[in-house]
Amino acid sequence: MKDRFEKFTFAIFDIEKSWHKIAGDEMAKYGLKGSHTVYLLALLKSPKGLSAQNLCEICGKDKADVSRMMKIMSDKNLIIKEGSHRNNYGGVYLLTDEGKKAAKMVQKKVSIAVEAASGNLSDESRTLLYDTLDQISENLKKLAREGLPK
Repeated sequence: MKDRFEKFTFAIFDIEKSWHKIAGDEMAKYGLKGSHTVYLLALLKSPKGLSAQNLCEICGKDKADVSRMMKIMSDKNLIIKEGSHRNNYGGVYLLTDEGKKAAKMVQKKVSIAVEAASGNLSDESRTLLYDTLDQISENLKKLAREGLPK
């Protein structure tokens, strides 16, 4: 395929742009931005809490972004931090009851969006799509770590 790079790149950008719009619309109900979605969902999946380092790894964000996002969500009573040391390092972030409610609503909306976006795909096509995306993602992570082949 001659224009493979362009097709791949533009498709990914279009998906990301649409996803951020959908997530942003839903998160606005909580006074948050679409970028908070990944944090809420990660914390929902981890009832024992996640450290800042865990959030960096799971969400693919740097410490500064995690810190900013956790501050905003803390100010909105969606999360709490337990077990932090006096200098505010360490500890884990947990969803409050209000945070769990918001995260479950967002999870429901995300499921609706994903189902609508892939609704016309067969189960076989959907499985192939996700397997392919996982493989591309892993390959790109490896290239980002190790650099392009010579």
